[in-house]
Amino acid sequence: MWFRSYRVTFSCLNRIKTYRTPWKRLYSTSQTTIDSKELKTFLALAHKWWDEQGVFAPLHSLNDLRVPFIRDNLLRTSVSHHPGKPLSGMRILDVGCGGGLLTEPLGRLGASVTGIDPVAENIKVAQHHKSFDPVLDERIEYEACSLEETVDERAESFDAVVASEVVEHVANLEIFLQCCCQVLKPGGSLFITTINRTQLSYALGIVFSEQIAGFVPKGTHTWEKFVSPEKLESILESNGLSVQTVAGMLYNPFSRYWHWSDSTSLNYAAHAVRASAQDQLEPAESHLKGGTEAVQANASSHPSVHEEQKN
Repeated sequence: MWFRSYRVTFSCLNRIKTYRTPWKRLYSTSQTTIDSKELKTFLALAHKWWDEQGVFAPLHSLNDLRVPFIRDNLLRTSVSHHPGKPLSGMRILDVGCGGGLLTEPLGRLGASVTGIDPVAENIKVAQHHKSFDPVLDERIEYEACSLEETVDERAESFDAVVASEVVEHVANLEIFLQCCCQVLKPGGSLFITTINRTQLSYALGIVFSEQIAGFVPKGTHTWEKFVSPEKLESILESNGLSVQTVAGMLYNPFSRYWHWSDSTSLNYAAHAVRASAQDQLEPAESHLKGGTEAVQANASSHPSVHEEQKN
């Protein structure tokens, strides 16, 4: 009887162990999120990051939407904040930071920001640009590396991770998002802006913007790498994140302005939150309770136990 009870107990504990370690690295170190073709594309454009009228003009303009989107959602999770520096005390990882177009505004809001990019030339441009502002020079640090290279050293280190206009360029989306989850603190936020995988995004984002109008250099995007909000949410939920907001965005290439939209058929922004420590414990406690009840049920169903209870 007791052998059977212990066996049930150990089975229960094994289920808890499986649940409570979703952040264990599940990929081989030989796997990478970096696409060498993408590296060459952005290496050729590295010197153009801070040209507000050049090929990165849409990203400069996108700050009008993505900076408030990040700020406002982070403030909803913050108990207190400093006037004028609302993100003070927060640690943010800007993945695929390029020349620092988004990194710098987040630093000006008071956050301590780490910008990483696999293109070393991008990091040189970003470091040079922030050196002109002593305040940013203290709040921002840049590193030329991939996201997966930071996981071991900085697991659960950041209050927020930002991957803006990045996921459509990575070689392995699942690994990339898993790494984003791993470097987040419990309760931390992940922010993503990207392009939906629709016929409209192919027609406007690639055929028109790249091949006809030339608003974007040819070969910048690959339609097969675009990801729908539904697929993105599915991957994030499997890694312990809950999607809070998905909002459509539209860009007018003639006015060079972005605006929010009810439609996510082209571009969209997503905000997801990693489960807090308490949220992670509750299902485990539920497993433990279920296992304990099973042990008690098995024990009480044994004839010798019934006989002892009668005595």
